[in-house]
Amino acid sequence: QVQLVESGGGLVQPGGSLRLSCAVSGRTVSSYNMGWFRQAPGKEREFVAIITRSGGNTIYKNSVKGRFTISRDNAKNTVYLQMNSLKPEDTAVYYCAVGNAAGTDYDYWGQGTQVTVSS
Repeated sequence: QVQLVESGGGLVQPGGSLRLSCAVSGRTVSSYNMGWFRQAPGKEREFVAIITRSGGNTIYKNSVKGRFTISRDNAKNTVYLQMNSLKPEDTAVYYCAVGNAAGTDYDYWGQGTQVTVSS
């Protein structure tokens, strides 16, 4: 059974930082694409960042480039999202997801963690 458990969300002031964690069981994070997504109230879920299974390449949503960093710890089978210089528009529920075997979609998701950026 595949399970993803996110943690690390919270309330932070604009300009602050948070690090989200996604602990995975049932799949090896280095063998699958891993992604972070977010959904703000009243909006569609959107892609934030991905780290690929081959080579660990990273891809980011334009608005988070230079501020967010996705990484993985193979020994802990955990994926992280380091978020710096946070803005109010980053407020959302953040989800991690593990890719399918073909690398074409994501087939397991975590429960989400709330990130609120506000003064």
